[in-house]
Order: sequence, then C-alpha cells, then structure tokens
Amino acid sequence: MADSSQRPNLIFIMADDHARHAMSAYGSRINETPNLDRIADGGMRFDNTFCTNSICTPSRASILTGTYNHVNGVTTLNTPMDNGLQTFPKLMQAAGYQTAMFGKWHLGEGTAHEPTGFDEWTILRGQGRYHNPEFISPRGEEVIEGYVTDIITDLTLDWIRDRNPDKPFAVMAHHKAPHSGWEPNEKHAHMYNDTTIPEPETFWDDYSTRTAAALAAKCRMTDLKDHELNVDVPEGLSESDEISWWYQQYIKDYLRCIASIDDNAGKLLDYLEESGLAGNTIVVYTSDQGFFLGDHGWFDKRFMYEESLAMPLLIRYPDGIAAGSDCSDFVLNVDFAPTFLDLAGIDIPPEMQGTSFLPLLSGETPVGWQTSMYYRYWMHRDGAHNIFAHYGVRTHDHKLIYFYNDPLDQPGAFGPIDPPEWELYDLTADPAEINNVYGNPDYADKQRELEQELARLQGKLGDDPHPS
Repeated sequence: MADSSQRPNLIFIMADDHARHAMSAYGSRINETPNLDRIADGGMRFDNTFCTNSICTPSRASILTGTYNHVNGVTTLNTPMDNGLQTFPKLMQAAGYQTAMFGKWHLGEGTAHEPTGFDEWTILRGQGRYHNPEFISPRGEEVIEGYVTDIITDLTLDWIRDRNPDKPFAVMAHHKAPHSGWEPNEKHAHMYNDTTIPEPETFWDDYSTRTAAALAAKCRMTDLKDHELNVDVPEGLSESDEISWWYQQYIKDYLRCIASIDDNAGKLLDYLEESGLAGNTIVVYTSDQGFFLGDHGWFDKRFMYEESLAMPLLIRYPDGIAAGSDCSDFVLNVDFAPTFLDLAGIDIPPEMQGTSFLPLLSGETPVGWQTSMYYRYWMHRDGAHNIFAHYGVRTHDHKLIYFYNDPLDQPGAFGPIDPPEWELYDLTADPAEINNVYGNPDYADKQRELEQELARLQGKLGDDPHPS
C-alpha cells in the first residue's frame, strides 16, 4: 500500500437516471454539459460502461459491493441492502481513508439499511424532494431549505474543507437529479423555453419486430400523465401532436435538472483547482443507469435496450490518467468497487465479482479482458411501468434478451398472451435495435453462440437460468 500522504483522494459523483446521450462529452444532440466535459477532457471517457440491472436500488448495491444482485440480494426496487455486506467505503475507511456520503442513498432506511463505512453521512429520505428536501443523518432528521442538487454539493464541499488534511479522503456526492418528478431550480426554470428539442430518430418506433414486452410497457410519452408530470394538455391536439407535446414537456425539465448538476460539478472542480487538490484527486462521474429520452417513444429505464443499459462514466485523475483519453473496453457497475480499491492500494476481497479496470486507465487492455456482459431485471410487471422480467447477454456486436415472464410473479403469464420470448439484435447493422432477428436463419450460428455465452456467464456468476 502506498504511503497515506500519496494515496489519491476520491470524489465519486453519481446522478440518478442521467442518460449518457444527454451529455455533450458523448456527442449529445440535445444539450451541452461544459463542466462534466471538463472531467472527460481532463481524463478518460468510457464508451462501453453498462449496468447489470437497470433500476436504482439494485445498481447502487452492485456499485457498492462489487457483486451481482442475485448475490447481494438487492434484486428489485423494493429489496433494501443489508448494511452488513462488505463495501468499498468500509474497506477504504478501514485502510485509513476519511469517508463520507451525501445525497441519494435509496438502499433502505433504519438501522439495518442505513449507510455504514462512512465517518459522516447525510442522506435523502427515500427519493427525496427537489426543493426543501428532508435529510437523515446520525443526528436525526431535518429539512434543509434550498434546491437538492445545490445542497448535496454544499454538504460535500463543507466536509472536504473540514477534513483532516493529513489523511486521504473518499466522498460520495450522489444526486437525486435528474430522477422523475423533474423540478428545475429557479436559475434553469426557463431554459429551452424558445427551443424545440429534436425528437430521437426512434421516437416513432412501432415495435413491429419485437416481443410483447415492448408493446406492454407503460412508459410512453402519454403515460407521463399517469406517472411523472402533472400538467394540462392543450385542447385540440391530434394524437401524434399530443405525443410530441408530452415529449417537449418531459425532455425540457429533464435537461434543466441536468444543467444544475453540471453547474455543481463545476463548483467541485473549481474548488479542487483552487485548493491544490486537483492533481491527486480522482473525480468520477456516472449515473446508476441510463434512461430513455424519447428513444423508442419511451421515458424511464429497466429494459436491456442500449439507452437504458449504458451508463456514462468519466474519470479524471491528473496524476494517473492522460487527459482527453477514451476507452471502448467493457466496464460494468460491479467493476467500480474493485477499481476504487485498487486505485487506493487496498486489497480486493475475493467475494467481489467485478474486476478492477485500473489497467484501462493507462490505455492497457489486459489479456482476456471481458468482451461480454450479463444483465438481469427481476421486477416483472411492476405496477408503474409494466416491464417484463428478463435477462440477456451483450457482446461488442450483438445482444440477446430473454423475456421469461415469470409465472411465480405473474400468475397465468405462460398463457396465450405472453409466453417466454427472445430478442436478438445485430448492433453493428442495427445500433438503434429496431430489427429483432431472433429466429432469422441468417443468424442461426450467432444465436446459438450467444445462447451458449449466456449460459456460460450464468454458470460463472452463479445465477441459475429461469426454469422456462
């Protein structure tokens, strides 16, 4: 282990539901994020980072523990994390790091689920409110007046300023934004008022080649009135005009919330530079999963389709990463914990299933590095969005998804309406995932190869295939 005075600090910024295609570092068509781009420009942008379960609570558990959800037990939004599990903050704290957590926890509340492994923590109650949110800390509960993104950043900065300067630190600044219930702050409330945000190329997808799952999903633009937005629809709109109108209401507030994240990322970066901490501080920016920004006509996440599966990941470390670099190798959310430990010179426990991607930070791809990844979503037909349970495998060029429609979760699911179904996409010929080629004779060999790879990954990771 390196001398404590030389060990790098870590600021781990995580948004909630920030799709990477709403970030100019990833070539966004719809917004600019100049401060987040500073992280990319000064470090590395990862172009193939994926979550292993695209829903908030399970992804956060995998990030902390370095394990898949069938191992850590956090399979759905309603299964809190046992805070007795091993996590990278606990190991960093034990190794002499000062540790802190501010913002969205969303892994359960009460003594069995509150944050552990932190010298200081202040977390939002549940999802938290955008304005005047309620926080929980070891000192009790309190409402802090202001806008949630500003508050989380200020708590983080105050703690860094008050830390012991003779010890390394690791702090998590985890934002609520841009989670649904989108409420921008006053500064950004009128952004895009005179702008029409372009609709995605797949906005009018008719799902004609896909399984019943795509048709059944309740996350289309007109579903926003039932789930997320409380606004009055103008009278006299045609059906297509109403769909487009909903998109504009949704996407503008979503982007306004991101603008505040970008501003606050800039505040953190400015402080690091002004205080002389920038060189030896690792700054990580990510989101717990992706999000549909009207892609395929949807909002929300959960599906294994690319916009939901892909996570943004930017890492700046002036003392250890070349500025302006990028990486196309696969990185998974279960890889974060072992990588943070590796960067700190801390032994990675064998129970962590992820792999440190430290070599990738210097542009080296280790022999045998992962070229496929396993995904599983358990929340079959949840009340809000009706997404069918599924699992699958993604390689650099193809994706295979199995919607198994679990009868234990949904009695009668094996009836004539929705038997188990498969989807296969050629990501080179069809990156937008419009044309399901499962069962196409031209893809018979690839289909068989992916089914075997899916079985191999399930065996390696210890997740049993569904009985169907």
